[in-house]
Amino acid sequence: MSHTDRSSANSWLMLLLAGAFEVGYALSVGGSHGFTRLSWSLVAVVFFLLTLWALSVALRTIDVGIGYAVWAGIGSAGAALLSPVFFDEVLTPTQAVWLGVIIVGVVWLKLADRPQNTQEPVDRPQGAEGIDPRPQEAQGAKY
Repeated sequence: MSHTDRSSANSWLMLLLAGAFEVGYALSVGGSHGFTRLSWSLVAVVFFLLTLWALSVALRTIDVGIGYAVWAGIGSAGAALLSPVFFDEVLTPTQAVWLGVIIVGVVWLKLADRPQNTQEPVDRPQGAEGIDPRPQEAQGAKY
């Protein structure tokens, strides 16, 4: 595994961690009842700081648009799936289907982030790197 591959894998793991912190933040904000319960409010602040830190570390190497979408998807799907466990909420089958769509989208975004084949197309003979393939007239040569 090259250094770049390891760095990318670490960034994606950090993004997953940021998503987990985002789930904790969302659930603790719900438990704080508008920041009127001190213990839940303090937990929310800690999760908020942790999720921002982990997201910022992940976005060093992951594109912002992709990273943010994955982070938000993990946070929203995770909070929706866990809120019935922690609070008196209901998850309907229709909601579960659409959360599944979000999860599939997040996985697809990860798969789409794989680096493409970075080999340059061969359009010149080998050893001709310094030779300009344009005709001499186009190069500005004078006779």
